[in-house]
Amino acid sequence: MAIVEVKVPQLSESIAEATMLNWKKKPGEAVAVDEILIEIETDKVVLEVPAPAAGVLSEIVQGDGATVTTEQVIAKIDTEAVAGAAAPAAAATPAAAPAAVAAPAAATGGNKGDVAMPAAAKLLAENKLSAANVAGSGKDGRVTKGDALAAIAAAAAIPTGAPKATLPQVAAPAPQNLGDRPEQRVPMTRLRARVAERLLQSQSTNAILTTFNEVNMAPVMELRKKFQDAFTKEHGVKLGFMSFFVKAAVHALKKYPVLNASVDGNDIIYHGYFDIGIAVGSPRGLVVPILRNADQMSFADIEKKIAEFGKKAADGKLGIEEMTGGTFSISNGGTFGSMMSTPIINPPQSAILGVHATKDRAVVENGQVVVRPMNYLAMSYDHRIIDGREAVLGLVAMKDALEDPSRLLFDL
Repeated sequence: MAIVEVKVPQLSESIAEATMLNWKKKPGEAVAVDEILIEIETDKVVLEVPAPAAGVLSEIVQGDGATVTTEQVIAKIDTEAVAGAAAPAAAATPAAAPAAVAAPAAATGGNKGDVAMPAAAKLLAENKLSAANVAGSGKDGRVTKGDALAAIAAAAAIPTGAPKATLPQVAAPAPQNLGDRPEQRVPMTRLRARVAERLLQSQSTNAILTTFNEVNMAPVMELRKKFQDAFTKEHGVKLGFMSFFVKAAVHALKKYPVLNASVDGNDIIYHGYFDIGIAVGSPRGLVVPILRNADQMSFADIEKKIAEFGKKAADGKLGIEEMTGGTFSISNGGTFGSMMSTPIINPPQSAILGVHATKDRAVVENGQVVVRPMNYLAMSYDHRIIDGREAVLGLVAMKDALEDPSRLLFDL
């Protein structure tokens, strides 16, 4: 028997642990080299764990929902075994039983559908409930932590003294039966919990103010219309608004470097580079991948990279290195129709630009009321190091660059 261990990939220094999601293979099944066995969720990204060798998955050491760390062994592959053979001896040994296959006897009923994951088993045992009374929503009917929480909530609604046999079969996430006022409790994903933590950190540690301005997008729209076909044909990507916003932001950051700075204790760190974070929505929540050295990127480079980020975010394929760092961020609420917002600073950055939906509005030009496609810009900034003067002038510089894009060519 030749055993190859499957380990957790190297995590970022800022990430202490991760959560196992769903195994794609069962013990005894054949696996091919580099075949994805499971996905592991960190507070930033979802990592795929490929099989390091071909063979048979002989043992799952850490099951769905388990918390793991860098280089921890999560499974074993027998490179000489044959798929479909008798169950490996390791699975018959209680001390070595994989968490995804066997659960603690106190929390399971012994049937495949009654198997509870470690976290779920612990919760059920603490509340004196049996996994046999809980319908698992995990792979092969395994009871997950969400199932356990829903079962506990449902049990709490049953009158004291009711026989345990009356406990309902609960599927997670199941709403608590409260008549016409249902509720359901769902644990935060690691990403959502991390976003919540960082937003609270930003609100509590930064002196956040927001300044607003409006910009006439007609010049940008005319430029896009004039060159869109040629641009798409030449670069294979459409010319969007975001590349203009990025260019305008970098233009302003060069004029007012403190907008691109960060706070470290009692020190101000002025960054001599421009790494712009682009807020992107994904099925897992908000992520902010970084455009490295955005000042050196062309309009085409920016559009291609943003398109790549969008696809990766949708597929859950963004890497940790793609979301680490950043000196300034841009959030585009206009994608969803937002007219105005006050974006929250992404620590340790000191400023963030919020852009919104462009709409035709009545404005006054030379004493005449005219209709123009207007966009409201909002820039939140840390007043500890950025004074109102720099914030307002920085936003005006962005406005000027967008209303007269030729300024970007001559750095005016």
